[in-house]
Amino acid sequence: MREQPERPIFGPEDPRLDPPNPPEIQPARSIAKAISWRIVGTIDTLVLSFVVLSVLGSFFGLEESSGADRAKTAAFIALTEVVTKMTLYYLHERLWLRMHWDRTLDEGGHYRDGRRRSATKTATWRVLASADTMVLGLVFTGNLATAISIGGFEIITKLVLYFFHERYWARIRWGIVPGRP
Repeated sequence: MREQPERPIFGPEDPRLDPPNPPEIQPARSIAKAISWRIVGTIDTLVLSFVVLSVLGSFFGLEESSGADRAKTAAFIALTEVVTKMTLYYLHERLWLRMHWDRTLDEGGHYRDGRRRSATKTATWRVLASADTMVLGLVFTGNLATAISIGGFEIITKLVLYFFHERYWARIRWGIVPGRP
C-alpha cells in the first residue's frame, strides 16, 4: 500500500493536492463561531473565577470579601474578556483558515477538518486565551497566584469545551460557499 504524502500546513507543495475551486469560508461564519464560543467561554470564566476567589482566595492572601464582591470581581473578569477574546478568537480563526493541514474536501465541496487539526487548533487557542485570562485576573485581583489559578483551571475546562465546540461547528455548513467541482 502506498502512503499518501502529508499535507503541508500552509498550502500544498503539489498542485494536485490543492482543489481548483476550494470552498470559501465567509467572515460571517467566523463571527458566529466567535460569538457562540464566547457565550460558552464567558460562563465558564465567570463560574471558575467565582469558585477560585471563594475557595482559594484566602490561601493567596486576598482579603476576605463578601460573596457579592467576589461575584462582582468574577463578573468584571468574565465581561472584560468578552471584548478581548472575541477579537483574539476572530483573528485566530482567520489565521487557521489559511492553513490547509489536516483538511480535506468532502463530496459536496466543503472542507472537513480532521481530529488532529481540531486538537491542534484547540491547543493553540487555549494557550492564547489562557494568557489573556491570566492578565485580566491579575488586573482585577492584583494577585498573581489568583490570576494563574483562574487561568490554570480554565485550561482544563476550556480545552474540553472548545474541542466539542470545534467538532460541532465542523458539521455546520452555514457560511461556507462550496467550491465548484
